[in-house]
Amino acid sequence: MSKFSFEILGRDKETNARLGLIRTRRGDIETPYLVPVATLASVRALGSDDLASLGVQCTLANTYHLHLKPGDELIKRLGGLHRFMGFAGPLFTDSGGFQAFSLGFGREHNISKIGNIFPQELSRVGSSQEKKEGIQDEVDCRVENSEGSMCHCSEENEVLDSIDPGEIYKLNYRRDYGENSDDSRKRSGKVAKKGPKIVKKENLTRITDDGISFKSMADGAWHFLNAEKSMKIQSNLDSDIIMAFDECTSPLSDYEYTKKAMLRTHDWADQSIRYHDKNQAIYGIIQGGWFEDLRNISTEAIASQSFDGIAIGGSLGNSKQDMHQVLDWTLPKLDDRPRHLLGIGEIDDIFECVARGIDSFDCVSPTRIARRGSLFLSPESGGSLQNKFHINIKSARFKSDEMPLDPNCSCPTCRTYSRAYLRHLYVCGELSYFRLATLHNLHFMLRFMEDLRESIRAGTFLELKNKWLRTI
Repeated sequence: MSKFSFEILGRDKETNARLGLIRTRRGDIETPYLVPVATLASVRALGSDDLASLGVQCTLANTYHLHLKPGDELIKRLGGLHRFMGFAGPLFTDSGGFQAFSLGFGREHNISKIGNIFPQELSRVGSSQEKKEGIQDEVDCRVENSEGSMCHCSEENEVLDSIDPGEIYKLNYRRDYGENSDDSRKRSGKVAKKGPKIVKKENLTRITDDGISFKSMADGAWHFLNAEKSMKIQSNLDSDIIMAFDECTSPLSDYEYTKKAMLRTHDWADQSIRYHDKNQAIYGIIQGGWFEDLRNISTEAIASQSFDGIAIGGSLGNSKQDMHQVLDWTLPKLDDRPRHLLGIGEIDDIFECVARGIDSFDCVSPTRIARRGSLFLSPESGGSLQNKFHINIKSARFKSDEMPLDPNCSCPTCRTYSRAYLRHLYVCGELSYFRLATLHNLHFMLRFMEDLRESIRAGTFLELKNKWLRTI
């Protein structure tokens, strides 16, 4: 049996936020916690020594991708995932069911978990400069990384670090000074085309009640996963907390399809319990999209099973308000087992979801946006809900800025380097940028989660929330 337990150490008196401790066979996890994502057994740009120095409690790796490369059987022969990646703390693995969405309707619907998981959020208000920078970020993203932008990785085409840094420099140079640059268009009188072109992509999945077939983006071969195989792969990886096999649906899936996928997920949940390695703790996943009756049915079905923890997945609606409503339907019906929200990790979302009773999250956003030039900024240094607590290090205004990235941050990057230097590294495509930026963003979020836990302990959670999310 798995050496797994969860203890609630404290509760906020004004909200449903709770302070907890997850105990596993390889260490404890203080909650609430944002789990860094190590898709391919690596938090991108960092080594296990970096994770230790940052105080990372646990990470989450991807079952589907590790099955494809280097192979779960090889990892097992090499002593398991902990030994393979040199990380001693607890490890989560997802089941591979997320790729049903990211390789399937997510591609068809052009929906992603960073940027546009919530379709209505695309039209939310923001300054013209913010919108311009947002569009440019998408362009830069495509230059630097031809993968999608799904928060459990759009791990589907993890090619960023394989691009030669010299090529990034050339592409950035052509963007800024080439014949299609803004400057060139001004000189020639050409009018820039408005908005990014939306391209419908091929659905790379085939889903039946028996399981999911995936078409590899590497070689075009088809691979099949079902609950039994997912449990076997996760057993070979020897992670500590695993996810039941499920089908993650799109926000644009209709009621009938969402219901069909939910019922499949319930059948696969039964099979996951039957086949999973009893040395591993297992979380069941509630589905049902943003349909209240389906969420209620799925909550009852998953909560009635003998899972060690409960995860909430699938489509969370068309807006953040829809996500809050989904949680309000779901969380009051759950018992005191740990609750994990899949694929969410922005600061405002963490506050709102912790206030409703979520204990842990996973998201690639902090590390991915770092690689794309968006670096976290605390409220004391100018971070706000309006700028999403980011600065865009690509901006020319930082070219000669001698200030540290965030004067209130104690990470190695902020203690040593200036904004001007980081911008220089980014625009030149220097590999050291990716490590320094990732160190900062991950340190920032880990310290943020520490402050959040301390606020629950001290009874000042709402005070901290109001400090961060004030709109003036």
